[in-house]
Amino acid sequence: MKKIAIFAVAFAASLSFIACNKTNVEINSVADLAGKKIGVQAGTTGEAWVQENVEGVKLSSFKSGMDAALDLKNRAIDAVVLDELPAKAIVERNSDLKIVRDNLFAENKEAYAIAVKKGNESLLASINKTISDMKSSGEYEKLVAAFMPADGNIVLPAFEKSSGDKIVKLGTNAAFPPFEYVEGKDIVGFDISMGQKIAASTGMKLEVVDMAFDSLIPALQSGSIDFIAAGMSVNEERKKNVDFSDTYFESEQVIIVRK
Repeated sequence: MKKIAIFAVAFAASLSFIACNKTNVEINSVADLAGKKIGVQAGTTGEAWVQENVEGVKLSSFKSGMDAALDLKNRAIDAVVLDELPAKAIVERNSDLKIVRDNLFAENKEAYAIAVKKGNESLLASINKTISDMKSSGEYEKLVAAFMPADGNIVLPAFEKSSGDKIVKLGTNAAFPPFEYVEGKDIVGFDISMGQKIAASTGMKLEVVDMAFDSLIPALQSGSIDFIAAGMSVNEERKKNVDFSDTYFESEQVIIVRK
């Protein structure tokens, strides 16, 4: 009986060791993603990249990066692939998570631009002029400093008002800080402030419409919104469905893992 008891204890200990090893997944680079359970935000370039490049991946798509991060914290997935700045915002609020960078991502940065419905040349021209004017006047740098400060303390700029009667609708996904997120009852962010300037320059009032990221392009095509400002990366697939403005920001993908 004693020998059986000792064997049972040893066997149980070995099972416990195996179980612990299964939960302690180590990911230090893109190469380590193969065969892992990866979370992404639905409709993003991160989702497309994982689908196309990670062998044997078990992919889970979420409405937001934060939803994916919660599953990561609960060990339902092994990592999250997301744009750099939203990933940093998530990690800053979750001390048990960290960011892993890879040269592959750093060498293949993505350009953000504003999307309009195919053929909407007048609005596209107004948007491009606003982006150009902001950069030449220094307003663009002020916006970067406000939403991406070195000390991490965001200072919301003053609301850009417009006196026009006509409404222009900005479609976004307010779960992508610092570009668009909810502060109190308001949707704010770098893209929202830029949208306010676009509306003011065209003599229209801005209405912000929040929706799932993967619903934005269909909403634009149907006419439910007039333009998209949502940290949207320019790629060939999207260019088939929308017209993009001049680019206004560059970012890269990163990997979020548990510490």
